Amino acid sequence: MDANMAGHSAQAHIGKRRRLQRCATERGIFSILAIDHRNNLRRALNPADPGAVTDETLVAFKREVVVTLAPESSAVLLDPEYGLEPIVGAGLLPRPAGLLLSLERTGYTGDPAARRSELLPGWDVARAARVGADAVKLLVYYHPDAPTALETEALVRQVGAASLEAGMPFFLEVLSYPADPGQRHLAPEERRRVVLESARRLTAVPGVDVLKAEFPVDISAVPDEAAWRATCRELTAASQVPWVLLSAGVDFETYMRQVAAAMHGGARGVAVGRAVWNEVVQLPAAERAGFLSTIARERMERVTALCKAWGVRLGRILDKGGEVR
Repeated sequence: MDANMAGHSAQAHIGKRRRLQRCATERGIFSILAIDHRNNLRRALNPADPGAVTDETLVAFKREVVVTLAPESSAVLLDPEYGLEPIVGAGLLPRPAGLLLSLERTGYTGDPAARRSELLPGWDVARAARVGADAVKLLVYYHPDAPTALETEALVRQVGAASLEAGMPFFLEVLSYPADPGQRHLAPEERRRVVLESARRLTAVPGVDVLKAEFPVDISAVPDEAAWRATCRELTAASQVPWVLLSAGVDFETYMRQVAAAMHGGARGVAVGRAVWNEVVQLPAAERAGFLSTIARERMERVTALCKAWGVRLGRILDKGGEVR
């Protein structure tokens, strides 16, 4: 490597480290408020007719959530379509909260047993950097045995390479699904295998900095919380980068039990959305502010406090080779 390339690599590393710090608590733990939902938020707001939910309604909902809950978070995850300009552009993202920006098109294409994830047209790591994001997030649907697995891996490599070039932290969210067309849901042991193997494969991609992971246990089949902690330790061992726990729409008290097991097993925090604010989508608009400012805000405070209790300093996320880990 010549001096110019080495200098660029070192500067990119410094950029990643500094931006990751802006997304974390003072103790180096991530407590991220996720509100980058799009089509699934339309369905939640109007299950009978999602198409009737206007863009203005989505924007108004996101603004209320961010204004109320972001002060209890280390960072906020937004989408470029309905969150960036109305919230960040309007100056509603409070300091010192970091900004993560999702890069994927909402949903997936292809067969349900061979899903394809795509970048949002017109968006990439470089553009996210230009608008002031502290990190990017890419959601992929992945099963290691699916015929689209290699295609998904290539997409992750593409974003990973761009994040290295830009010095931009890359949060990778992986959602599992059955590769057997005859299955609607993964069996409990298959779920564990897929989550662990997905972490093992995809976090090996250069440029991936943090894994946004599903809880690796089907808790309806495995109620033993000691087993939850053990499987979370397996996920920590499988992942080559720190991981944070997504909420996947479970109820709040269940999520708190999952967070405790995840942090005990080595997770570095959370990226939580619906578990905190899910009920508000069914409330009349006039009642939403009250719910968000009381119940939802208290929930976000509790999640962050639990994460901080397991806190480790951000410097420990960096390995001896200088890569963000």
